[in-house]
Amino acid sequence: MPPAAPATDFRPVILGGDITAYTLVRTFHEAYGVRPLVVNMTDGGPIALSTLCDHEYVAGFEDPDTFVAALERVGRENGGEGRPPLLLVAAGDWYVRMIIEHKDRLGAWFTIPYIDLDLLDRIVRKDVFYGILDEVGVPHPATVVVDCSGEHGEEAGLPWDFPVVAKPADSALYHYASFEGKKKVYVCDTADELADTLRRVRASSYDGNFLLQDFVPGDDTNMRVLTCYSDREGKVRFGSVGHVLLEEHHPLAIGNPCVIITTEIDEVVEQARRFLEHIGYVGFSNFDLKYDRRDGTYKFFEINVRLGRSNFYVTAGGNNVSEWYVRDWVRHEPMEGLHIARGEHLFAFVPKYVVKHYVLDEALRDKAIGLMKAGRASDPNVYAPDLTLKRRAYNAAYHLNQVRKFREHFTDRR
Repeated sequence: MPPAAPATDFRPVILGGDITAYTLVRTFHEAYGVRPLVVNMTDGGPIALSTLCDHEYVAGFEDPDTFVAALERVGRENGGEGRPPLLLVAAGDWYVRMIIEHKDRLGAWFTIPYIDLDLLDRIVRKDVFYGILDEVGVPHPATVVVDCSGEHGEEAGLPWDFPVVAKPADSALYHYASFEGKKKVYVCDTADELADTLRRVRASSYDGNFLLQDFVPGDDTNMRVLTCYSDREGKVRFGSVGHVLLEEHHPLAIGNPCVIITTEIDEVVEQARRFLEHIGYVGFSNFDLKYDRRDGTYKFFEINVRLGRSNFYVTAGGNNVSEWYVRDWVRHEPMEGLHIARGEHLFAFVPKYVVKHYVLDEALRDKAIGLMKAGRASDPNVYAPDLTLKRRAYNAAYHLNQVRKFREHFTDRR
């Protein structure tokens, strides 16, 4: 429940318009009763329907010059002497990069809880990321790097069998490529399918590296998600592990967890701590992992330098993510030790129908339904202080759309 009196010592400014941005609005409201300002490039979606925030749509916000000018204006109009400091947080990779690239200008108006550009450019490239994991002894899938900068012949034989996972090393650069059959991640079952995928990628504007990886067997229930918080001194102070029961299967959203049960795997928190403190990371980080039954390890796939799309699993499990931002960057509270989230709680932004029909492990499916019946489940879109008639209608349509997408795109890869 929100506190009796709203916090007056800061105001969040949130960039984004999707479910991630909405969960940030919700978490700040739950913890502090504060009314965020949301700035983005869309005038629809969950943010536009919320009564808990002020929303500013900026035409052309995707242009870097417009982005910076708009935020400087927001800073002048809402911050400055005699006003609460503005805490700037972002819901997407592009927004985070723009904030980091323009820290020198935006820092005059906002508190910015993100890493610097040099470190960002190192770790968002997955080939570099895997190299650092090797330095600190953290497991990841076996990987071969291929060059997509021009015409190339057949790839050399891979040291493992098909299927092979293929994905861009530079997701930000890949975002701007457009071509038929584009996916976030490809699972290629044959050499011909892999060759065709790489031909189409190379014919596009993407000229970075592509990663070919050993496919770790198992369905979505073998996935895990890890959220960590590193304080301003680079020490990891929090870790929360989620057991993924189901991911989205739409080609442009594949791999995004949509059903999670909070769980405890201290060894992966420790592995992430070694990595994060080795590179001097600050702020929230989000990791995707998969359990490899062949050797009993959890393989790290990638890092997001922000809270993930499904970050509300952390807050729903009893650890409101906004409190780490505020304690560290606004109130400068001293921090000690490492807190690891405990207990079980279900996070899901899909309806019960999807859980019952598409979670493939029967025991985990029954556990999820049991948590729903016990009242230990949360949908980030369903928040009592914000359930207007329009929002109820939006949530109903959102759930129906999720059912449609699973019926069209679900793939069983047990």
